[in-house]
Amino acid sequence: MEDLLNIREDLLNIREDFPLIDSGSAVGSGLTDGGSFAVGGSTPAPTPASASTPIPSRSLVYFDNAATTQKPKVALDTIIDYYTHINANVHRGVHHLSILATEAYEEARATVQKFLNAKESAEIIFTRGTTEAINLVAQCYGNTHIKKGDRVIVTVGEHHSNFVAWQQLCLRVGAEFVVIPIDRQGVLDMLRLETELKKGARMLAVAHIYNVSGTLNPLRKIVDIAHRYGVIVLVDGAQGAAHTFVDVQQLDCDFYTFSGHKVYAAMGIGVLYGKRLLLEDMPPYQFGGEMISEVSVERTTFNELPYKFEAGTPSVADALTLSASLRYILHIGLDRITAHEHALYTRAYAALQAIDGIEIYSLPSVIPTAPASTHTHATAAPAPATPILSTATHTTHALTAPTLSPPTPTSNPAPTSNPAS
Repeated sequence: MEDLLNIREDLLNIREDFPLIDSGSAVGSGLTDGGSFAVGGSTPAPTPASASTPIPSRSLVYFDNAATTQKPKVALDTIIDYYTHINANVHRGVHHLSILATEAYEEARATVQKFLNAKESAEIIFTRGTTEAINLVAQCYGNTHIKKGDRVIVTVGEHHSNFVAWQQLCLRVGAEFVVIPIDRQGVLDMLRLETELKKGARMLAVAHIYNVSGTLNPLRKIVDIAHRYGVIVLVDGAQGAAHTFVDVQQLDCDFYTFSGHKVYAAMGIGVLYGKRLLLEDMPPYQFGGEMISEVSVERTTFNELPYKFEAGTPSVADALTLSASLRYILHIGLDRITAHEHALYTRAYAALQAIDGIEIYSLPSVIPTAPASTHTHATAAPAPATPILSTATHTTHALTAPTLSPPTPTSNPAPTSNPAS
């Protein structure tokens, strides 16, 4: 009963903080009313067929946080405040607005450093999201350190971003692509992982929390084993950053990535954390803007960390929303968030067990389920009168996976998790 009261109190607070959930609908915005929203005041914007039925204008139940989170008012206000009162480029101007923008942008970086407990803010690279951060490492570290005959290890539970980037690198350079299986409950085969690490590898890429099964991997143990055999570790933290404490120094991972839009910030902003020595050794992969130090006809020198990986004009407003959202999480407290999730999980698990035809695939803090012989879109699209929004997942994890050695352009690896989650 106490847990139920706490859940109800939390829900009231959540609805006050998140405008879309409180209002319950995008109806009236012009985005879902059959095309009345006009671009430039002339031609009606096209409306997707799936959005043609308005959501009832009452409070939503939103189950799609694995894909993206709703935005608290503090994040939305930050965007408006930036474009209303600052709206200047960073690091390039000496006028007042540019100075304000630069200070705010670097304060946002410092907030991320604190959130991850990185040693220094120079180890925090702003990206467009987890996908870009992983691809940055695959390109900049992979292309210079992973050669023909080397080995790259991933797990079959990875999001496609942390699977395909390494698969394609291996195909390109002729490295061996090793995939570690998980069991039916989404648990990583640790014995197989250590066996493969003993054989040697250049890189281990692993999720902090699997995006489909919700399994929390024993990350510190995994990193310790990998480092014992001299293997660099990249962690996909897209699902981890919002649901568990992240201390990159304690974890001792070499790279950690996450997306802003999954921690209540705007879309289009993300983070790559990397140990300084590794980042300094990596060449940039995009050119122009603040990543330049000096340019001549004969040569170009690049800026110091973190700027050498942040080419072009950055998404300043989105970085500020990330800072605001992380401070929002810290204000609430991850311990309180974890307790709330556990209470919801306990009630949901008990209720689902009582329903015939529901199979529960794993036992983490989220509950991936599927009715027998039902298409995923059917479970994700309830009756129009019911404002419950959830993710449609095309497939669960494969339970076994091959080792591809060496890969060829026609390789057909085991399917992994939903690329949209």
